[in-house]
Amino acid sequence: MPRLAFDIPHSLGQDEALRRLKDRFAAAKAEHQDRVSNFREEWHDHTFSFGFDAMGMSVAGTVAVEQDRVALKADLPFAAVMLKGMIEQRLRQEVGGMLSSPVG
Repeated sequence: MPRLAFDIPHSLGQDEALRRLKDRFAAAKAEHQDRVSNFREEWHDHTFSFGFDAMGMSVAGTVAVEQDRVALKADLPFAAVMLKGMIEQRLRQEVGGMLSSPVG
């Protein structure tokens, strides 16, 4: 199974980054409810485990929020291997943009 793994640096501190990610995941779940099913999420301290089904494929992974970076790891289905680069780029833009804006 192809693995997606990357870090996104930030200067928000762990608590603010965690708050922003929780808010964004809740919004994403609502935005994509018509295309994503069986959404699973579980927070343990500063780590988020997730899973969902989309287009007949299952995706699962973790997001660890640290003081100065967010580490994302996900297992992609083999059918999505051709889209791995595009998926990573989109996630980097989305999460990076959310973490780069000033605290406020």
